[in-house]
Amino acid sequence: MNLITHWDPFKEMEGLQHRLSGYFGRPLMRRGHDEEESITAAEWAPLVDIIEDDREYLVKAELPEVKKGDVKVSVENGMLTIRGERQFEKEEKGKKYHRVERGYGSFVRSFALPDIAEADKVSADFRDGVLRVHLPKTDKAKTKHIEVKVA
Repeated sequence: MNLITHWDPFKEMEGLQHRLSGYFGRPLMRRGHDEEESITAAEWAPLVDIIEDDREYLVKAELPEVKKGDVKVSVENGMLTIRGERQFEKEEKGKKYHRVERGYGSFVRSFALPDIAEADKVSADFRDGVLRVHLPKTDKAKTKHIEVKVA
């Protein structure tokens, strides 16, 4: 049995980018004499899944504890951009933070739109801490099933 696999360099780059963002998206730890960790939060970017079916592309971004009003979605020059901000909780008297690992602050994620996406029909909804951006496909991109008749 001869197996041939198709190498996709873009998929390799995407995997590398994902691994690197995992390293740089986490708070940095500083070791001292007493081996304590730093409690400063690093900049962050929400994790995103992009799913495709016959009708659309669906971009799902994890935005826990981000208010709907703090998220903006725009489409311009073939780019989908999601930007927003997760506010740090107010420090209250009597509370002392021992560790802060979640990222806070502004974020921006941008994605090139496929040619078959209808940019003027993009829609978005936000619930349960997940932003869902729907990018419908053009009619010519939708799959057509043709029945083959055997004579």
